[in-house]
Amino acid sequence: MQKGKINVTTENIFPIIKKFLYSDHEIFLRELVSNAVDATQKLKTLASIGEFKAELGDQTIQVELNEKKKTLKIIDKGIGMTAEEVEKYITQIAFSSAEEFLEKYKEQNNAIIGHFGLGFYSAFMVSEKVELVTKSHQEGAKAVKWVCDGSPEYSIEEVEKDSFGTEVTLFIDDDSKEFLEKGRVSEILNKYCKFLPVEIAFGKETDWKDGKEVETDKLNIINDPKPLWTVKPADAKEEDYNNFYNKLYTGVEAPLFNIHLNVDYPFNLTGILYFPKIKNNIEIQKNKIQLYSNQVFVTDSVEGIVPEFLTLLHGVLDSPDIPLNVSRSYLQSDSNVKKISNHIMKKVADRLEEIFKEKRTDFESKWDDLKLFITYGMISEEKFYEKAEKFALLKNTDNKYFTFEEYKELIKANQTDKNKSIVHLYSTDKEAQHSFIEKAKSKGYDVILLDGQLDAHFVNQLEQKMTDCKFIRVDADIVDKLIEKDDAKASHLTEDQKSEMSTVFESANVAGDNYIVSFEALGEQESPVIITQNEFMRRMKDMSQLSGGADAFYGSLPNSYNLVINSDHQLVNKLIEQKDKKLSKKLEAVNEKISPLKEEDDNLKKSHEKLKDEEIPQADKDKLAELEKEISSQEENKKVLLKEFGTKSKLAKQMIDLSLLANNMLSGEALTNFVKRSEELIK
Repeated sequence: MQKGKINVTTENIFPIIKKFLYSDHEIFLRELVSNAVDATQKLKTLASIGEFKAELGDQTIQVELNEKKKTLKIIDKGIGMTAEEVEKYITQIAFSSAEEFLEKYKEQNNAIIGHFGLGFYSAFMVSEKVELVTKSHQEGAKAVKWVCDGSPEYSIEEVEKDSFGTEVTLFIDDDSKEFLEKGRVSEILNKYCKFLPVEIAFGKETDWKDGKEVETDKLNIINDPKPLWTVKPADAKEEDYNNFYNKLYTGVEAPLFNIHLNVDYPFNLTGILYFPKIKNNIEIQKNKIQLYSNQVFVTDSVEGIVPEFLTLLHGVLDSPDIPLNVSRSYLQSDSNVKKISNHIMKKVADRLEEIFKEKRTDFESKWDDLKLFITYGMISEEKFYEKAEKFALLKNTDNKYFTFEEYKELIKANQTDKNKSIVHLYSTDKEAQHSFIEKAKSKGYDVILLDGQLDAHFVNQLEQKMTDCKFIRVDADIVDKLIEKDDAKASHLTEDQKSEMSTVFESANVAGDNYIVSFEALGEQESPVIITQNEFMRRMKDMSQLSGGADAFYGSLPNSYNLVINSDHQLVNKLIEQKDKKLSKKLEAVNEKISPLKEEDDNLKKSHEKLKDEEIPQADKDKLAELEKEISSQEENKKVLLKEFGTKSKLAKQMIDLSLLANNMLSGEALTNFVKRSEELIK
């Protein structure tokens, strides 16, 4: 027996390995099984080119668990190693750069397995001792046994072994007993090894016999060596894609469609991406893409590795150009990964455009499920927007679909305002904004539906991208002002009447929100009072809520609405008559006091028009201040009278509440009071 000491200057390399690799300690099994697969594949290659002439035989890799002996064994029938190769590949390579490893990664908590040949030595994360028995495929080779107990000491000796290949036996330590549980080992194999290209057996298949589960003689193969993404797209059927999806995600609703990637230049990339039914919840969709390197599982956390919006997809990506044993932060900065990421984005866009062109009806039927994904991509990735604007759709309230350009042509004639901007009217809630939608339609306008999770941001982007276009929510103003023309009709009310009625309506409104009263001549058939919300302020508040406080200023502002009074409506004119009948004498008395005060104030100001402030006599300044104070006092007396009238006016309250009701803004006590008042007015 030969004994030796691993070439390393520090005595504590194994504790360091355990510490550095601990966060991913289950990965040891992936490393050892991957090594076995590599050895098997190498032998197959040698056989294919005639350098190995013996029979390959059954090359199934076996993982054996012995709970009593506390061992876990990985057995392959691959290329094997000679004693010299064991020295070279196991003893020397693993630790030739150990000092560099320790220096470079001493401050890191996350391990980077695979650097400095540490893949095999990940076994020591969970083992108190590791035995390696191997026999080279070379004719006349002797089998050797290498043993190491987790210290720099090791032994190597010749032993008897019938067949070529390698057996690695792990003597599991007391801190890692979980890896002696059949269920845990099965879980790890399923996670990391279920698509490795060589058959892997773990135990035997079981069957039910006489009411109990018994082992059969048949090996339990845990993997699919030729998964669908390794098959040429031309050789795969739609049924195959659906079956593979079910294999990846049990109990998940069927996907909309898929993209089969098969690239060999400028890098190697295969995979299948599925479009799930995303609906309106982004978060629950993430961590569904599985990343592989040569069929070896790397990660299912691909944020930062692929563009953010692609994390909504499901499926598999496989590339040998993605380093297998690296941290996610390394992957994110790797140039190959960035190229792959951009290419995938292009392929996704190309596939969507292809489906749109070839199967538009089918594409439209799936648009509601696709919309969030495509919107997300257009907002977050400029290059994706450039491609997606050709197939992204706008859906109107009649459930008809249009491309951006098609819709622009549809509305251009009727929805161009006096400033030559094409106005896109939209609704965020078809039911809640129904009355506004109907009024817009009665004018011959079309209304699109933007009720998605990201549409508040998307609207802003569309306005920036589309030339000479505006987006206005259908309840942002009265219908005649949504798309401003040159033929606006003026209200017949005087400025004094508007001022007085503003006070009446403001005092009649008992809701907590702020209302800005305005008057418009809307015709006798239009509602007496209409509540609208400023497009800019509402949009800013919507975006603030969506971004979780990024625009805190707008989010903290109270709701502000426009209370538009239709001066043409008979109820509004009836209210003016009631106000005049009730208050005309009192208001006239106040106005008689105000009129001479204003006249004196105006005359005094005119006499000072050509004087500088310092040239105006102090007595005149004092007189002006006294006049303005008295005018203000009389105006306040006037407001008190109007407020008292408005507060008691059932008609004013009823008109406001009818408008609130039309906007789904009336509830609780206010709704109860409205019902009672309605009953009283009907009597």
